[in-house]
This record gives sequence, C-alpha cells and structure tokens, in this order.
Amino acid sequence: MDHTVHLAQDPEADALLSRSPLAALVGLLLDQQVPMEWAFKGPWTIAQRLGADDLDAHEIAARDPDAFAALLSEKPAVHRYPGSMAKRVQQLCQYLVEHYDGDARAVWADADSGAELLKRLKALPGYGDQKARICVALLGKRYGVTPDGWREAAGAYGDRGSYRSVADVTGPDSLGRVRAFKQEAKAAAKREKQAQKR
Repeated sequence: MDHTVHLAQDPEADALLSRSPLAALVGLLLDQQVPMEWAFKGPWTIAQRLGADDLDAHEIAARDPDAFAALLSEKPAVHRYPGSMAKRVQQLCQYLVEHYDGDARAVWADADSGAELLKRLKALPGYGDQKARICVALLGKRYGVTPDGWREAAGAYGDRGSYRSVADVTGPDSLGRVRAFKQEAKAAAKREKQAQKR
C-alpha cells in the first residue's frame, strides 16, 4: 500500500494507516459517532496494546471477545463505544480470515471494476452502502486503487475536488473543509425536517 495519508493527524498512526490495508479498513469501521482523528488513531492504539507494529486479522479474530473488548476499553478508550466496536472489529477480522485468508488487501487487489469493489466492501461486516462508497473513494483518492468505474461506484464521494468525507482529507486544512461540509449538510437536513413539520 504505502501511500502517505493524514487521517489520524498523528504521525505514527498515519504511518500505520499508510502501509496497512487492515488498519485502513478498521479505521473506517471505527469512523462513526467519534471525531475522525480519534477513529483513525484506533488501529495504531490497538496494535500498540497488542504489542505489535501492525494489525493481524488472524490474531484479532482468534482473541477472546471479552479480553479484546477490555483492550479497547483501556484509557484512553479506542472509541466512545469500545465494547460494541471491539465486537465489530473482530467480526470484520473473522470475515477477512474466512473469505480472504486474513489479507485485507485481497478485498480489492483483483477487483476488476468499481462495481465489484463496492460489492466486496458492502459484504464486509459493519460496512453499509454509504461506508462502502466512502471506502471506494478513499481507496481511489488516497491509495491508488482505481479499477474501472471506481468514481461512479463511490458516487458523490468520488467527485474530484470535493470535501465530503475522509477520502478528501490530506491535512488540517482539508479536514476543516470536510468538517464544514458535514456541518452544513446536517444543518440543511435539520432545516428540511423543520419545513416538513410546518
């Protein structure tokens, strides 16, 4: 993989995300209901607590669920909901072991189209349609994974020059622009909801 990303806004965490396909998938899995940087620092924190330089799907999948949940719950917690997220991370790793022999890169390595890549990502535990499309955009824009039709598969997240999601973050400035976009989208949705009540 070895593409430099700045998703955690932390040099060591970003270095892991830059070289580890599994760390990228876990980071995106954790990216809900917490700030993006917190989510994407999670893979590095998990690796550190496991005494490793990288994440291993086989090892995580085989861990005792209660012990793994306790690991994610240590202060500072890996997520606002460390117990439920520990379960999701293990489910993701178990799926990768069962379907890809634990190799996260294999999810996209031979995907011959954006549609196929999207289908594979949507099959991952914890990946709904929106998260899968964001992942297609993230892989295309930041990791050089660009099968035919990847932008179409990513939907609006694949647009050039957009600031919609984690796929568009290259540093503090773009992170601020993505945050502003999300805040405006939330405000617009709220206004629309209020208008419907009238």
